[in-house]
Amino acid sequence: MKNRQTRRDWLRNAAVLTATGTFAGSAGAADNKGNWDDSIDKGLKWLSRMQSSRGKWNTDNYPTAMAALAATALVASGSTTTQGPYAKQIARATDYLISKSRDNGLLGDPQTDSRYTYGHGFAMLLLSQVLGEEGLIDRREELVDVLTRAVNFSGNAQTAAGGWGYVSAAEGNNFDEGSTTITQVQGLRGCRNAGIPVSGKVIENAKQYIYGCKNPDGGISYSSKQKGSSRPAITAAALAALYNAGDYDGEHVPEMLKYAKDNLHDISDGGRSFGHWHYTYLYYSQVVYRQGDELWKPFRDRLYDRIVGQQRPDGYWEGQIHPVYVTACNLIMLQLDKSYLPIYQR
Repeated sequence: MKNRQTRRDWLRNAAVLTATGTFAGSAGAADNKGNWDDSIDKGLKWLSRMQSSRGKWNTDNYPTAMAALAATALVASGSTTTQGPYAKQIARATDYLISKSRDNGLLGDPQTDSRYTYGHGFAMLLLSQVLGEEGLIDRREELVDVLTRAVNFSGNAQTAAGGWGYVSAAEGNNFDEGSTTITQVQGLRGCRNAGIPVSGKVIENAKQYIYGCKNPDGGISYSSKQKGSSRPAITAAALAALYNAGDYDGEHVPEMLKYAKDNLHDISDGGRSFGHWHYTYLYYSQVVYRQGDELWKPFRDRLYDRIVGQQRPDGYWEGQIHPVYVTACNLIMLQLDKSYLPIYQR
């Protein structure tokens, strides 16, 4: 992290934005990959255009999660709620997510979202990332209050096994599964890094939950209650969550990493294809990035070239869930090298 730019460095570089929309000093330019920067710029502009004046993105499903992920992609570019080309959009999204905070701490609406823990986790992650750069005292105080209650909600929603389901443990009869567990762990870790108190027991129980879902091949199964074949996507997400929780080389990590590499590292066009590709590589890219440049850069080149080659002329990407979701996932991946988001830093 010695050479990592700060957001303030980036904002100074923004003054030399070229006519093509690329920034001096960006990772893509440094590697003679200007097309990556062009792709990022087009994607960010599309996301900002799609935002409503209320701060949300008009998607039928998962409105809280979509707003949080889209805003995370904008923050990953270096803008904050008060500075940078996308400050207005990030501030709107932040205010929208704050408005979704309920008395019990939930960030979301259980009346309209049957899987509200996804939105809760992604919202905790986004709000924890903007907190450190928030320049308005009143919004900063509000963020601290919202996140403190959100952390408490997550702790209360955790199942007896240490995971999370699509709804709270009480509402979901203690059902849990891997993908939403990962969103809680990352969100909680983001909050802890931002100075919000997080129970170490909650994180430790979540780690033990992940270990309990591991199969002999090193992969992670769907749920503690429905153990079956290993899932590459959940394994990648679990590794990213364990890294966030500070477990880089525990006894289970090497086997999980080997399984993930064997199943996910080859991303050539002729490689295997499976559902939830963007979800999978959103997390696996974080895993590889943390391994260091020797492994990361060759993988990054293949990943980024594939992503850029699938972009639509207007700047968005298509795929499962919604174009906002796919575009946000791709932009977060494409901007990992910028290292503006503390949760994704090495």
